[in-house]
Amino acid sequence: MRKILITGGAGFIGSAVIRQLITETDATVINVDKLTYAGNLQSLMSVADNPRYCFEHVDICDAAKVTSLFLEHQPDAVMHLAAESHVDRSITGPAAFIETNIIGTYTLLNSAREYWSELCTERKNTFRFHHISTDEVYGSLGETGFFTENTAYQPNSPYSASKASSDHLVRAWHHTYGLPVVTTNCSNNYGPYHFPEKLIPLIILNACKGKPLPIYGKGDNIRDWLYVDDHARALRLVLERGRVGETYNIGGWNEKTNLEVVHAICAILDELRPQGEPYASLVTYVQDRPGHDHRYAIDASKIAHELGWKPLETFETGLRKTVQWYLTNTDWVDAVISGEYQNWIQQNYGDRETS
Repeated sequence: MRKILITGGAGFIGSAVIRQLITETDATVINVDKLTYAGNLQSLMSVADNPRYCFEHVDICDAAKVTSLFLEHQPDAVMHLAAESHVDRSITGPAAFIETNIIGTYTLLNSAREYWSELCTERKNTFRFHHISTDEVYGSLGETGFFTENTAYQPNSPYSASKASSDHLVRAWHHTYGLPVVTTNCSNNYGPYHFPEKLIPLIILNACKGKPLPIYGKGDNIRDWLYVDDHARALRLVLERGRVGETYNIGGWNEKTNLEVVHAICAILDELRPQGEPYASLVTYVQDRPGHDHRYAIDASKIAHELGWKPLETFETGLRKTVQWYLTNTDWVDAVISGEYQNWIQQNYGDRETS
């Protein structure tokens, strides 16, 4: 039975990975999360009482506590998802991104290396450090072409620059110290339990309240969309079968302009929760954000050919599932939006030191 330490496990992608690991495998999971605004333990209620699941309230920048986690839990692998991840927030407050995404990754790598170096030969050979990153490190594409694993890095936002830095640190720890790493860079994720600041949940929730549906610029920025459960399956596969030292790009083969995404959501809502006017009438164009990359698109051929992965959801099936989830799970949404969840965090974790 494998023991996996997952950083950022209370986040959107991390919680999806943990739910799959607990329900579909016999793995033991140690969820390490600082519980910032986007970390939500309510997303893990379905597995919280499982004896193979453990939560540790720890900041990955705290070297002593991170080291103690390795010594106490003796993991067989690390999946590093902990990160500040919202581009807009990185523009107005980049310091948190530098701290978590760069310093936090460095701290985790150091502790992992020290722990790994003391393992017996058998465990040392099977240990893996899986770093989960983003396609935004590659910068912006033109009208044609795709990001591949060999695309040069050209990050254009404080967020993507911090993630590019963390990618380079992981690569350096492998080439310099021999730490057995794998890296993945993914396209835009969407699905249930997504924090409402991101485009798809924001549009769904604003539309249901009759509020404006904000779209940057002309809405012609293009992203490749990946359903979060498909991404979680890919991450598990790379951890188990990916080649040490390699990078795998994970994408959904679903290029859509932001305007197309918003109109698709509106069409589903018109069907599932009709109102007087079409929801698309709420679309509002707002000033574009600084340095907004025009197009991202991932070539996911490598992971398909080497590991046999492909997404199970089309954009249409995944988006419908997502909209239905937000319409059904209003308690989760209300707790996040109202601040009730953060009050719960403060009551349960705010008055004690992280452990």
